[in-house]
Amino acid sequence: MIVVGGGVMGMATALVLARSGRRVRVWSREPAERTTSAVAGALWWPYRIDPVERVGPWSLQSLRRYAEWARRPEETGVRMVEGVHAGTRLAGLGEWAGEVAGLRDTAEGLAARLPLIDMPVHLAWLRGELAAAGVEVELREVRSLDEAVRVAPVVVNCSGLGARELVPDAAVRPVRGQLVIVENPGVRTWYTAADEASDATTYFFPQPGGRLLLGGTAEVDAWSLEPDPGVAEAIVKRCAAVRPEIAGARVVGHRVGLRPARPGVRVEREVVGGGRVLVHNYGHGGAGVTVAWGCAEEAAGLVVGPAGPR
Repeated sequence: MIVVGGGVMGMATALVLARSGRRVRVWSREPAERTTSAVAGALWWPYRIDPVERVGPWSLQSLRRYAEWARRPEETGVRMVEGVHAGTRLAGLGEWAGEVAGLRDTAEGLAARLPLIDMPVHLAWLRGELAAAGVEVELREVRSLDEAVRVAPVVVNCSGLGARELVPDAAVRPVRGQLVIVENPGVRTWYTAADEASDATTYFFPQPGGRLLLGGTAEVDAWSLEPDPGVAEAIVKRCAAVRPEIAGARVVGHRVGLRPARPGVRVEREVVGGGRVLVHNYGHGGAGVTVAWGCAEEAAGLVVGPAGPR
């Protein structure tokens, strides 16, 4: 079978399938380190993703894996880090929050100890896990899902934003995110303050190697991958309003990525020409890392499951 898409969602899905005994190939337009996944801030938390009733269980499945991998942070890139979601309260969250240990209301917001993932390290580790499981990753431009369907009896579509053209699905839209990387002036905890009605957010995530990731933006239908200097300056200013020491931190880099947003995540099975199976797993918005393993498990189950929407 073929998994189309080599970001964290495609890699997770391929690994789940391979470990269940299936022969899997991944077709990816770009190496993992050049996908949207590679530029993610990557704090585990359901953000800008629907439907809520399905996102909770998917997220918790991923959380259990990340908590295990956090025991080997240098290898996996996953660490458990303390922080606060400013302005968020437990009462405003779904039932899933009751299963997240340590969530607590404070004067500033919702405090938590959550997985924070160093994506370059994590993606390299996943690539090694795929190789160990016998999964071949082939770099190739896919212009239509028919290309994969013609050569494999089962295809899993994890193409992210690419699904807009490959399916095609016009409901998939980019949500541009820009980050600034600075030398960490001593910040040890993460912080977020997100207004989903605004295209400007405020967050900072400490990462290994003395880096601090500052964010961010959520610009719907913006396609540019070039960092905007004015936006970068505004990001630093917002973060420094929370932690003044950030104002003088030396900027060492910028990241821009396009989140593959959709009104609802699509995890669905269909039977196409000749009885071949096409499973869709895309539209994860700003929470691909958060729901990756829950969605991967569900998509893998649909490979042999009943046809039709789920």
